[in-house]
Amino acid sequence: MTEPPPLSSPPLPRRVFLVRTGVLGAAGAGLAGGHDRAAAAPAPGVEELLGLVRPVLARLALDTFRGLAAFALPGDDAYSRAQGTPRGRAGGVAAEAGELVAASLDRFVPFPQEVARPLTMALVTATAEAGIELPRHLPSELGRLDAALRLLLRGDEKIPLSLVAAVLLGLLAAQVNPAAGGPFLSPFSRLSYRDKARAFELLEHTDSDLVALLDTHLPQPLRGSVSGLLKYLGSGLLSLAAFGCFTEHAVWDAARRDITALPVGWRLTGYDGRADGLDDFKGYYQGRKEAVGRA
Repeated sequence: MTEPPPLSSPPLPRRVFLVRTGVLGAAGAGLAGGHDRAAAAPAPGVEELLGLVRPVLARLALDTFRGLAAFALPGDDAYSRAQGTPRGRAGGVAAEAGELVAASLDRFVPFPQEVARPLTMALVTATAEAGIELPRHLPSELGRLDAALRLLLRGDEKIPLSLVAAVLLGLLAAQVNPAAGGPFLSPFSRLSYRDKARAFELLEHTDSDLVALLDTHLPQPLRGSVSGLLKYLGSGLLSLAAFGCFTEHAVWDAARRDITALPVGWRLTGYDGRADGLDDFKGYYQGRKEAVGRA
């Protein structure tokens, strides 16, 4: 694979970029449409609109990462069936690897807002005019993803990294197969297993159009580093999802500091429970009470 060429020319016009990536015309298959509202209804305030948008965008992110969990470890869930790899046992979705990815991105990965907000602005540009609809309970002015993201940018609240990553995967999914349909909110979760692999290939070897679009919105000194950032993000998402499939995240009770059921990973690997350690390593080894001799 060759690296993207240096960015010596200005980015493509938005419509040209959208056409090339297949985002234009990408149908929000499986989603309810229509935004009929009474003309006399009072216009809701910004805070009220944000209250409606936040949970929808959070659901979009979680839906994306559940599709990623099924990609990392297929199981007997709807996401695995949709990608064409059903299995007769629990997998990454049941292990709540998607929830772990979302929580880890938002809580533990340093992602300054001076980077998050410009990238979100670029994603607004990329998703504009795409016609990707959000659920029908939102007001008509927020019925599409780009409008919801634009509203989020109007305030001072923190842009979650999970949302940035989810929208980016959705754009790549639309590029790989804009006609992919299914019951999921996330375009990435509608893809087949092979197409999901292709989306990650594009993320790690991004074409110059996407790099140029994102790069123009980044502040200095980060401008020119988008290609490396995307490769790092792609590798990190795959590693984190695979790791999440074999943790106790789904059954861990923080208050009791114990598990409430047998984790999926334990069942798949035949692990028979927590070990307290071998007898030889309890206390001081062979009765020794201090270190003697030369180091």
